[in-house]
Amino acid sequence: MQEVILAFITAFSLTYYAIPSVILIAKEKQLVDMPGGRHSHKEITPSLGGVGIFAGFVFSMVLWLDYQNVDGIQYLICSLLILFLIGLRDDIIPLNARVKLFAQLLAASILVFKSGFILDSFHGLFGVEELSKPLAFCVSLLLYIFLINAFNLIDGINGLSGSISMIISVVAGVWFFLIDNISHSIICFALAGAIVGFLRYNILSAKIFMGDTGSTILGLMCGFISVEMMSINSSLPVSEVYRIDSIPAVIVGIYIFPIFDTVRVFTIRILRGGSPFKPDRRHIHHMMIDVGLSHFQATSMLVLINLIFLLIVFSFQTIGAFYLLLVIFALATGLTMVLLRVNGKVTSRKIEKDKRSEEAVTKEI
Repeated sequence: MQEVILAFITAFSLTYYAIPSVILIAKEKQLVDMPGGRHSHKEITPSLGGVGIFAGFVFSMVLWLDYQNVDGIQYLICSLLILFLIGLRDDIIPLNARVKLFAQLLAASILVFKSGFILDSFHGLFGVEELSKPLAFCVSLLLYIFLINAFNLIDGINGLSGSISMIISVVAGVWFFLIDNISHSIICFALAGAIVGFLRYNILSAKIFMGDTGSTILGLMCGFISVEMMSINSSLPVSEVYRIDSIPAVIVGIYIFPIFDTVRVFTIRILRGGSPFKPDRRHIHHMMIDVGLSHFQATSMLVLINLIFLLIVFSFQTIGAFYLLLVIFALATGLTMVLLRVNGKVTSRKIEKDKRSEEAVTKEI
């Protein structure tokens, strides 16, 4: 217990005190994110918050983790370092999407082929248990790359990606602690501490953004957490009180916002004949901003909804993975349809208001 608390405090303290220096240097060197276009912010803001997150998290993990209890942890650090460097480069001078995808694939490949952190079973989902080695490698690569991009895509308003990642890391950290897996709990709470330290400067009036440096690291870590939760859960005895039923669906429920929003946006872009990676303002958080909510209000509402889904999947985990997936995706779709309807009404009112203003100006002339 002591190491878990110290891991959180160490990561939080280092990130909290490092961020102001990062902000100062970024402003002096003009390493900032400009407003306009598809961006939701209105002021020039540094976008190197991921530097603080990476430093706090990795330092705390290296300091407090007992490496003998987590085989392959050195490969996780190598993968994180690749994403940190490529993300930092992209935050300073934007990179081609193919270069970023190659770096993500390289980082994911290290985890899959060197560390053994792979998804080797569907745990009964769709009637599938164990996966063959080649299929497990392919599915695991897709999972890591999907989550890296999912957390990058939802990092569009203040505090959102960080808050969702914090929920995931805390929930997973508590679960690992309850099943007496202290090493994984230390990793999760070190990550949570770094995120909380960053959110102090991002969640209200954003003084800094995490940038690709931060969002891709969070996506990779959430992929690692999900794979390890499913793997360790399957090794627990059936009599274990904290063993999770329908673990694949529960994981999806915990990650519901980044997963659902990414699948939805990618599907829309492909159906319209565009690239799934081409940026736009079709994300749920963008629609909430367009409705008139502030960044803090939109983030708070989405975090609350994510917590409700978390409670739902843990409460109804015994109904089976397939049926639980149907429930959560049906709920997510229904809520999105409501938002689309509200967004459409607000847009219509704005158009009507603008039309009346133009007519009034025309009459005056």
